[in-house]
Amino acid sequence: MNPRVVGRNEAAPIWFLGTQTWVTAKTEETAAGCYSLVEQLIPAGFASPYHMHHDEDESFYIVSGDVTFFVDGKKIRVGEGAYVFGPRMVPHGFHCETECRMLIFATPGGFEKFVMEMSEPAPPTGPPDMGKLMALAGKFHIDILGPLPE
Repeated sequence: MNPRVVGRNEAAPIWFLGTQTWVTAKTEETAAGCYSLVEQLIPAGFASPYHMHHDEDESFYIVSGDVTFFVDGKKIRVGEGAYVFGPRMVPHGFHCETECRMLIFATPGGFEKFVMEMSEPAPPTGPPDMGKLMALAGKFHIDILGPLPE
């Protein structure tokens, strides 16, 4: 495998669930597909669905901003420099309190394929297509459990 370097301006952003997103490392670009890496710039007020992965662990590194995570029934508010682990088979999700930038590592890789299939090439003009989201989630062994817990 050859070394790979990607600068922030080298990849065009895509829009995943209305958030500006960069797929920095695809599964096939990592040794034995051991991970994938996605970067997101997320507006204040955005909330992911509460969800659970069957095939990969999801790790989050907060580059900037304040985010409240919900992991296995626990509510945790974190800020810049925090790391949060969402293990497979454990429900999790997040709410951005302020605009945030985060890195999402999925191990093993594969999650970026879901992100890419659900994304649009330009900022969306309306809400996400929930039918498409549910179908793709099923295809990639992700359970959408509903909105975040209170």
